[in-house]
Amino acid sequence: MQKPEVTKESEYYKLHTEAVKALAEADESNSPEVSEEELRKYRSGPKLKMADWVKLLLVKWWFAGAVCFFFLWGLGGYLADLLDTLVVTGIALGVVTDILTNNALRFLERTKGAADEYIMVTVRGYASFPLNILYAFVVLFLVYCLYNIINLAIVTITGAADTVPLGVEPILFGLFYLGFDLLLIRLKHLLFGKTGKKKA
Repeated sequence: MQKPEVTKESEYYKLHTEAVKALAEADESNSPEVSEEELRKYRSGPKLKMADWVKLLLVKWWFAGAVCFFFLWGLGGYLADLLDTLVVTGIALGVVTDILTNNALRFLERTKGAADEYIMVTVRGYASFPLNILYAFVVLFLVYCLYNIINLAIVTITGAADTVPLGVEPILFGLFYLGFDLLLIRLKHLLFGKTGKKKA
């Protein structure tokens, strides 16, 4: 089938230049709305569908567990003092949160800012680095206290005072860290509402 001939060359090029210009100037304000069903046709992914919030929580849990594996377990034999180990682990948790965890959450979000609901320090730039480290120390302290409370309760019940019933390992540490993290983020949202989510 032959293409219909264009009467004038100028009209042919005018048609194409207008299309290129419209494409170049396209943004959120002048683009047509596309339904979620239509977008889903062009998304590739695993056959096992998982809710977005589950993916975000798994990412946060996995990174916390990884820090426990590499720092609490990995450096446990080299750092004799418990306080030194906790300080190094706290710094590592803050750095990993700032550089890896938060960026991974933002990468997974479907709409801009959707992952901020699961992030404590939502500011960007150099200010987020020390804030995430300080926040990591707070969460780590709560996890440390929880381990002590659980072990004290088990020792009180069993009477085995010379043992540590519940040792630190990555899976449970990640779950405890995630739980306190979500609790503090929830408190932040209750206290500051949407404003807190955008500014802090």
